[in-house]
Amino acid sequence: MSESPTLPDAAQRVADLLVGIGHDRPVVMLPATGKTSAEAAAGLGCTVAEIAKSIIFRRVEDDVPVLVIASGSNRVDEAKVAARVGALGKADAKFVREKTGYAIGGVCPIGHAVAPVMLLDQDLFQYDSVWAAAGHPHAVFNLTPQQLQAMTGAEVADVAQVTSA
Repeated sequence: MSESPTLPDAAQRVADLLVGIGHDRPVVMLPATGKTSAEAAAGLGCTVAEIAKSIIFRRVEDDVPVLVIASGSNRVDEAKVAARVGALGKADAKFVREKTGYAIGGVCPIGHAVAPVMLLDQDLFQYDSVWAAAGHPHAVFNLTPQQLQAMTGAEVADVAQVTSA
């Protein structure tokens, strides 16, 4: 993992946004992909649960993007999300790129082309810090869950599927 002076364009855009809002931690590039929470966690030396993954859905009634920022160890319960924001549809790669400005695997919680409806997984708040995508599959940045909530304005919610042991 390295702080790179030459970031890919989308990651540089995120780095500039973070500086603009006074965030004091840099965008870092993973040596391997961080497309999945497990890959990102392995590259960062943290737990999968400390990855704040961005999942995009399409709200059926108006085609608005719905961004759920979930703990990497959780599966998102679409019924819980739909109960809060309305019926959900799948967001394909084209929809994700058009609405967020980012490719799947690098969707950052901020700086979207179209303002999404956002929910933030309450489970992230058990960690001192989490890692979020920074606009590129290899780019991430570190922040506290409180900072994530403040910079996104996302509603904190129970979005995790209940798993049976």
